[in-house]
Amino acid sequence: MQVLVVDDHPVIISGCRAMLSPYPDIDVMDALDAEDAYERYVAARPDVVVIDVNLPGVSGFALTQRILQHDPDARVIIFTMNDDPIFAARAIENGARGYIGKCEDPARFVAAIRAVAAGRTFLLPEMAQKLAFLDPGRRGDSLSGLNPRELEILRLLRNGKSMAEIAGVINVSYKTVANSCAILKRKLGARTPLDLVRIALENKLA
Repeated sequence: MQVLVVDDHPVIISGCRAMLSPYPDIDVMDALDAEDAYERYVAARPDVVVIDVNLPGVSGFALTQRILQHDPDARVIIFTMNDDPIFAARAIENGARGYIGKCEDPARFVAAIRAVAAGRTFLLPEMAQKLAFLDPGRRGDSLSGLNPRELEILRLLRNGKSMAEIAGVINVSYKTVANSCAILKRKLGARTPLDLVRIALENKLA
């Protein structure tokens, strides 16, 4: 079985390799960005692709869609630090067959890969329960057109962070955050950062 791990943090990739190294039937490939990941997928067509949500430049959701456009049978697992059920719902809506957090037990990570490789879906019971009780209105709300980075910036604004502080938290430049805020205003019809905070509060973005 060939598994492609896509993450822009070499430490995460090394950790994934270490988790999978005891299994001789699993061969690990890796990519640090979406473009490299797509090229590697097209060239090798691995059995499973494990994709981080927050990739530089292009979200993991966008990469998932691109891979599925090339190969509708692609088997993708979204691998993220975010345990918000909205992210899991969007992963599924974008065609992912699995969703698992980076803080989970390694045994669950391996179970997710084997399940998806076998053509099944994988969602942890606790996440499935959160999805079951997710307000249906949140799936189609005004935030549905935002990518994961934009959602994270909006969440941090709601929590009182300045743009400079947000840049430090998500490890990007101040200019990137300022540009993202401008895009958020346009997408959400907001005039000021305060309007963005209000929208985040109205949508219960914690």
